[in-house]
Amino acid sequence: MPQAELRHLTGRIGELYAAMITRGQMALAINQKGYDIVSADGERISVKTITTSTHVAFNPETFDQVDRVIVLRLVVEENEVSIEELLDRPAAEVLSELRESGGRLIYSPGTRRQGRDLSELKVTSAAKYKNIEIRQFENGTILVERDGVPDNPAKPTLRSVANDIGVDVLNANGNPKNTRTLGADILTVLTARFE
Repeated sequence: MPQAELRHLTGRIGELYAAMITRGQMALAINQKGYDIVSADGERISVKTITTSTHVAFNPETFDQVDRVIVLRLVVEENEVSIEELLDRPAAEVLSELRESGGRLIYSPGTRRQGRDLSELKVTSAAKYKNIEIRQFENGTILVERDGVPDNPAKPTLRSVANDIGVDVLNANGNPKNTRTLGADILTVLTARFE
């Protein structure tokens, strides 16, 4: 099912995440007016979670009841889900960044943030196979280079290497492994051969 069709579930996931990071309590009423979480410090927090949307809307009639605003993006890449924090600031500061449209207060978080430069991260595993070098970084990212040139996307090359060395490209459920899992499995086999 498309991510955007799961709005209610996406919103609840964001609220649960925000409750966890603030050691807070989720609002007891469904569609509570104004805020979704009361933090351990007593802050009333409005939580908005997006997937593909380019903006979130707040009700101007209840925005004065909000102490803090958290905007999250649920990111699904290669069957891996992560939460990106787009905004976490006091409501009074956020108010100046909101624009009014159709009787709502609109916040547009912009495009997705690019991750940290891999050169700043530690390599946790690396191996060579023929003219291909595979490296795994401490954040789990897999980088594949062929003759010193990055292979992007890496997955086709990883599948080819996996077939050559006998690594299954499917997980226990029979689904294709994502790049991180396939790369890690290949590195396990290749490093074991040279120990």
